[in-house]
Amino acid sequence: SNRFRSWEMGSRFRGNDEELMMTAREKLLAEAAKRILITDGAFGTEIQNWKLAEADYAGTLGLSHDQKGNNDILALTKPEVPETIHRAYFAAGADIAETNTFSANRISQADYGAEHLVREINVESAKLARRIADEFQAKDGRPRFVAGAIGPTNKTLSLSPDVNDPGFREIDWDFLVDVYAEQIAALVEGGADFILIETVFDTLNAKAGVMAVRKVEAALGREIPIMLSMTLTDLSGRN
Repeated sequence: SNRFRSWEMGSRFRGNDEELMMTAREKLLAEAAKRILITDGAFGTEIQNWKLAEADYAGTLGLSHDQKGNNDILALTKPEVPETIHRAYFAAGADIAETNTFSANRISQADYGAEHLVREINVESAKLARRIADEFQAKDGRPRFVAGAIGPTNKTLSLSPDVNDPGFREIDWDFLVDVYAEQIAALVEGGADFILIETVFDTLNAKAGVMAVRKVEAALGREIPIMLSMTLTDLSGRN
């Protein structure tokens, strides 16, 4: 669509003609060849330091559920919180900002009655991180990157939640792929350079995330680079 094409043009790096033609992947690899790149750190614990109340999370959205603890929704209700955290990490030397979207998917947001806000949360979170990344890059010329974070959700494809019915699944593969694709498309629209499939504990969930990226790639007609982090769930270091 024209919207995504205009985003792609707008998100290319400023500088000489060669830099303008480089993709985010190429720019990241070029920078990584020169030095160790630093990603930012934990977001949830930083948000906890703000001691926010229910009213801070809920804002004026008029949602029917309590929102306290819904860190992702702060992009809409109290954006100065994630903005301050992004700025602090960049000021400390980070090269890559992760969007504050760990639970900004339809499954996780259903717990807060906010699933209809998934697209808006992700777009605004990515825009916020993108704006601050570009601001820091403009100061010193050092490229900064934005990784659109998607979390594992609170469902698993590999295990049954019912010990009496090992074959039961709360969700299926196609549904999770669609849930992830919705989030990924919004993150890309907002200006994310990459998609970070983050802290996944179920390898099948991770594969669904990868498949969702591929679906959005096909829809946009361009590459979306993937980053992946896993949580190993037993002492032997295997999933």
